[in-house]
Amino acid sequence: MAMRTTGPSSGFRNFDRSIFGLFLALNAIGWLMVFTVGYKDGYVGGVSAFFSTPAGKQTLWIGIATVVFLFVIIIDWKFWPTFAYPIFIASLVALALVLVLGSEIKGAKSWFTFGGFSFQPSELAKFGACLAMAAFMSNYSTNLKQARSQIIALGIMTVPMGLILLQPDAGSALVFGGFLFLFYREGLPSTYYLVGAFSAAMLLIGFVYPVHSTVLGMAWLALIILAFSLKARMWWLLLALGVSIAGYIAYQDEDSTYFYPIIIATGSLLLIYLGAMYREKKTRMASLVMAAMVYGAVISFGASYVFNSVLKRHQQNRITSWLNPSQADADAKYNLIQSKMAIGSGGATGKGFLNGTMTKLDFVPEQYTDFIFCTVGEEQGFIGSFSIIILFLLLLLRIISVAERQRSNFSRHYMYGVAGIMFVHFFINIGMTMGLMPIIGIPLPFISKGGSSLLGFTAMIAVLLKLDGNRYKI
Repeated sequence: MAMRTTGPSSGFRNFDRSIFGLFLALNAIGWLMVFTVGYKDGYVGGVSAFFSTPAGKQTLWIGIATVVFLFVIIIDWKFWPTFAYPIFIASLVALALVLVLGSEIKGAKSWFTFGGFSFQPSELAKFGACLAMAAFMSNYSTNLKQARSQIIALGIMTVPMGLILLQPDAGSALVFGGFLFLFYREGLPSTYYLVGAFSAAMLLIGFVYPVHSTVLGMAWLALIILAFSLKARMWWLLLALGVSIAGYIAYQDEDSTYFYPIIIATGSLLLIYLGAMYREKKTRMASLVMAAMVYGAVISFGASYVFNSVLKRHQQNRITSWLNPSQADADAKYNLIQSKMAIGSGGATGKGFLNGTMTKLDFVPEQYTDFIFCTVGEEQGFIGSFSIIILFLLLLLRIISVAERQRSNFSRHYMYGVAGIMFVHFFINIGMTMGLMPIIGIPLPFISKGGSSLLGFTAMIAVLLKLDGNRYKI
C-alpha cells in the first residue's frame, strides 16, 4: 500500500521545540560546568591550547554531536525502524570487540582510544537497544503477557548488560533497567515488578545484615501479616506484636544466650498461626507467605555469600558506604563526604560561577564526569541544583507526552525506551552525589564531560525528534 500523508510531511515543520530547547539548555549548562571545573586562573596559550583542555575537548565533541544531530534530521525517518536490528547487532559486536581490543581505564576495559580521544561503545549500545526494543515491541505478534515475548524482550535488554558487566562496568549495565518502564507501559504483568522489588529489597538487606537476622525479621513480619488474615485478628495481632517486640529487644542484647529461645518462640508461634490459617481454609495466603519467606531467605543468603566471598574489597566498600556508612572504610567514604560538603557549601544561591573553592582545589574526584553535579551545587547552590533537576524532569515528562501522541507503535516504544534510560542516568547520578544511591560511575546526560555519552544521548534525542516530526505519516 502506498504511503499517504494526513498532515504536514516535513519533519522540520513538526519539530518539538520544547524537547529541542531543553536539549540545548542542558548542553549549554553542561559545557559551562565542564569549563568551570577546569578553570583555575584562566586559560592561556591561545586557541590551540584551549582545545587541549577538558572544556576544549568537550567543545570538539559538541561539534561532532551537532554533525550527528543534523545527519539524523536530514536522512529519511524510515531508516531507523528499517535498520534497528542491524544497528543493535553492530553495537553488540563493538561491545565484544572492546573486551579484546579496548583500552583499560580505571579498572574497566570499556574504551576504544584513538588520537588522544576515547570512545565507549556501551553508549552506542544504549541507542541500539532502544531501536531494537522498539522494533520488537512494535511487531504485531509481540505480547508481553506471553512467555515467548517476555523472553525475547528480556534478551534484548540483558545481552548488552552481560557484555558490559564483563568489562566490568556495573553502572552502564544497570542503565538498561530503564526498559522496565517501557515494559510496564506495554502491559507486562505487575506481578513481575512486585517480585522484582521484593528481590531487590532482600538483596540489599542481605548485603547489610546476617542471614539469621534477616530470617528472624521476616518471621516476625510474617506473623503480623498472617494475624490480619485470621478471625479475631486483634488478639492474634497483639500476640504477634508482643512476641516480635520482645524478641527484638532481647535480640539486641549482646548475650547470645537469648538467640535460641527467640528462635524457638518465634518458630513455634509461626506454626500455630499457620495451623490456624489452614483451619480457617486460608491455605493460599499461608502458602504465599511461607513461599515469600523461603525465597527471601535464599536471596538474602546468596547476597551475603556474594558480598563476603565474591566481591573485592573496594566493591564491598562501595556498597557499605551506601547502605551502612558507619561501617565503611574512611577512604571509601571520601568521595561521598567531599561530594556532600561541596553541595552543602553552596547554600541557597551558591558561590557564583568560577568561584567554587572545592572545585578549584580538586577536593571532589571525578568532577568532570560522575560528580559534576557537585560543581552545580557549590557554584549555583540549591536554586541552581533544583533548576537542573526541574529541567530534566520537564524533558522526561515532555518525552512521555510526545510518546503518547504517536500514531506509530515503533515511535512510542522508542521514546519510552529513551525516557527510561535517561531517567536511570539522571536519578542514579544525582542520587549518588548525595548518598542516596551507590557510587557506580555513570554520567549525568548532557552535563558530564564525555564524548561517548554526549553522542549517544544526542543521537537518541535527534531520532526522537525526527520520528515525532513525521508522526502524521501513515
